[in-house]
Amino acid sequence: MFYLVGLGLFDEKDISLKGLECLKNVDKIYAEFFTSRLFGSSFEAIEELIGQKIEVLVRNEVEEEHKFIDEAKTQDIALITGGDPLIATTHSDFLVQCSKKGIDFEVIHGSSILSSAPAISGLQGYKFGKVTTIPFPDYNFYPKSPYEAIEENLKNDLHTLVLLDIQAHKDRYMTVNQGLEYLLNIHEDLDREGLITPDTLAMGIARVGSSDVVVKAGKISELIDFDFGGPLHCIVVPAKLHIVEAEYLVEIAGADSKILDDV
Repeated sequence: MFYLVGLGLFDEKDISLKGLECLKNVDKIYAEFFTSRLFGSSFEAIEELIGQKIEVLVRNEVEEEHKFIDEAKTQDIALITGGDPLIATTHSDFLVQCSKKGIDFEVIHGSSILSSAPAISGLQGYKFGKVTTIPFPDYNFYPKSPYEAIEENLKNDLHTLVLLDIQAHKDRYMTVNQGLEYLLNIHEDLDREGLITPDTLAMGIARVGSSDVVVKAGKISELIDFDFGGPLHCIVVPAKLHIVEAEYLVEIAGADSKILDDV
């Protein structure tokens, strides 16, 4: 049997009771932490809670070797990952492989940034459009697609959740500040007038699921130097606000009360 278990957002206490029961009873546990990890917990704390040793896999062992699937033919094997294993990090191919090999499997979901960030933003979930991700730029790599996705959502009066690049194997996590700077750089490079400017309303969100979560709203020019603290970060770009949304941004996220005049 193969179990795919999501650990949730922040620390070992986010593991569901169903996930905890599963992990206490399987024969072997593998972990994939190169795309994400629980920042509020240590590896040792997770092992202590579960009461079993965990073997951490490197990227090629997850993406190429898949030894955990072959072992699941004769043993109960679990693969754990941060967030929800089939949303923030897509591992659906593992289930396809299990099906082809006649291996039974079960997915135990965990809380995901794709639902938690829109929720803590105070914006109405059904008004979110396409999710986009800002990557770390590299030589000859500075795609405009994140900017264009936000623009398209704004044209359709839809909010945007903007995920920020995670390179856990390099201990490198993009901040809200870097993400906003990326968007402004794209704006400056456009040969047309863009919808995202220093005056655009945005929200920076940090450490969703923790006791010190930060939710800060304001103009991009106001947020770009704000200290959001440690990872993980994401950005939300609101479209036209409902009065209930606007009041939340003012009272909870510290936005200027002038935004109430526009709803």
